[in-house]
Amino acid sequence: MTDFVESAERRALRAAVADLAAGYGPEYFTAKARAGEKTDELWADAGRLGYLGVAVPEEYGGGGGGIGDLAAVCEELAAAGCPLLLMVVSPAICATVIARFGTDAQRRRWLPGFATGAVKMGFAITEPDAGSNAHRITTAVRRDGDEWVLSGGKHYISGVDEVAAVLVVARHVDRVGRRLLPSLVVVPTDAPGFAHHHIPMEVVSPEKQFTCFFDDVRLPSDALVGAEDAGLAQLFAGLNPERIMAASLATGMARRALDQATAYARSRTVWDTPIGAHQGVAHPLAQCAIQVELARLMTQKAAALYDAGEDRAAGEAANMAKYAAGEAVAATVDQAIQVHGGNGLSSEYGLGALLAASRLSRIAPVSREMILNFVAQHTLGLPRSY
Repeated sequence: MTDFVESAERRALRAAVADLAAGYGPEYFTAKARAGEKTDELWADAGRLGYLGVAVPEEYGGGGGGIGDLAAVCEELAAAGCPLLLMVVSPAICATVIARFGTDAQRRRWLPGFATGAVKMGFAITEPDAGSNAHRITTAVRRDGDEWVLSGGKHYISGVDEVAAVLVVARHVDRVGRRLLPSLVVVPTDAPGFAHHHIPMEVVSPEKQFTCFFDDVRLPSDALVGAEDAGLAQLFAGLNPERIMAASLATGMARRALDQATAYARSRTVWDTPIGAHQGVAHPLAQCAIQVELARLMTQKAAALYDAGEDRAAGEAANMAKYAAGEAVAATVDQAIQVHGGNGLSSEYGLGALLAASRLSRIAPVSREMILNFVAQHTLGLPRSY
């Protein structure tokens, strides 16, 4: 199914993306974020060169690759100091769901835009009173003649101010008012009744978070993606790629922090000796390198399983990869700051901006505690604890 050495094509893709990202770098990304601007130039270049569409089917203008290829793009951008959060959402979750479950008309409408980066789409599942429990979502969608009517709200939804539409997870309500299994509907951000409000965050990122409100938003019949009550199986077709991509975003950020820390440890001299010669500095960095590489390997396995159609095994591996990557990036950024001493939190070195983002990797898009619950129950066969 997979090899421990990536294919020549995948390695060439990584090199090409790294070359593109090097022309932007952390200074560009951080300056855009602090100015409240978007990284439109980088996104447009990545789309023009085909990197955002590597996993879109060829018949719709994409590269015809798998989630492993898209994850490689995401990782290399993050490793170059440009962690694009919307890569986790738009070309990974939304394009994957539409490619797998959309109608022919939906695929023709949306996938070419995903392939070039001309279209960005958000994804909305989280609700304030549901948290990690997707079974408790209350946002509802019901039929009204030839239309759908959406009502409810979502919380912590990424990039609503820069996407054309949002793929919303809502519970299907039948004709007698019973709330059935989840459905997926595409909601244009300019639809009447759709409002969104910015949530201020400490994370330094051009991509902002929002609360969304749906006040009887009317949608055409073709807004529905897949079955009316598709349930969690269809939903996790998008969430497993999300976890693989989140792991790649995290390992990319970890690689950047580790590269910066080791460069500093080689060049910073105290008492006529580079600080990297001391085991108190070298060993923690070596431990971080091992953690990052193990997380990358687990992410590679998860992507290979998903691309092979092994959804159940991919779900387990994607959760493990997300957990490992979240722990690795949090530990690595923390250690990189420690190696730099006071410089670790100076604006000159930029590591402070990574601190909140790295810590977020242990929380979103699924918390480490819920992953441990999943592994305990599904991998170890222990009784369900929640």
